[in-house]
Amino acid sequence: DEDQAPFWVYDSLLSEFAAVGFEYGYSVGNPDALVCWEAQFGDFVDGAQTITDEFISSGEAKWGQRSRVTLLLPHGYEGQGPDHSSARVERFLQLCAENNMTVANCTTPANYFHLLRRQALAGIRPLVVFTPKSLLRLRAATSTVEDFTDGTFQPVLADPGAPAASAVTKVLICSGRVFFDLAAYRQQNEIRDTAILRLEQLHPFPAEALAEALSAYPSAEVRWVQEEPENMGAWTYVAFRLPALLGGRPQLTVRARPASASPATGSGRAHEEQQRAVVAAAFAD
Repeated sequence: DEDQAPFWVYDSLLSEFAAVGFEYGYSVGNPDALVCWEAQFGDFVDGAQTITDEFISSGEAKWGQRSRVTLLLPHGYEGQGPDHSSARVERFLQLCAENNMTVANCTTPANYFHLLRRQALAGIRPLVVFTPKSLLRLRAATSTVEDFTDGTFQPVLADPGAPAASAVTKVLICSGRVFFDLAAYRQQNEIRDTAILRLEQLHPFPAEALAEALSAYPSAEVRWVQEEPENMGAWTYVAFRLPALLGGRPQLTVRARPASASPATGSGRAHEEQQRAVVAAAFAD
């Protein structure tokens, strides 16, 4: 209509490469600040992989340049499809060596709080946090006031619903939101021979804390459980580190989705079937 003012629509460039690069640079220029970059979905960080590879993971080793930039990456198999399920845990863990960064996957509000607080007060290197979105609405993922005021960050969380240690024949070790699916399945099926441990910090690998948690079940079989496909997630990382803690136990095994070229299926029904299969297989004899 010639009588109306023109209306223009602009499409602006969304560049995570630029955004993460800016935050990294700001963290270097202002080392006392806690600089956080949060992705709407964890896979958004894929567009900034060059910044991760060239600067965040290796800047200190190459140039002695320290940064404590913090990446908050929503990650969890919640039926959002192949492009909104995985923040590529495996990629970050492949870059981990010499304590170059901290990688965590917190399952309680208090542990998440204490992790960020530790980074703000004493962090000297980058922090990558995988933050499942569904836990924002999950009643089981809660903390008491005392957990915030009196607690500290726990790299390994013991099982609050574990059966008597003498009855435990299987120990499931997992990281992230899959814990709540496992705990719900155990309760619904009245399983009384399985304990579940949560690995809240993946790197630096908390070997001492995990060994202490496992010591309560000295003869139990240990299984790693993850909701990611077997060729993704933390499995290839923990597979080289967990066996040293097992002593004379049976060989470590994994329960996961089958290896896949895609991070997740695009079918909600298939996703639910896969998730149920992974959880059931975790407890199966």
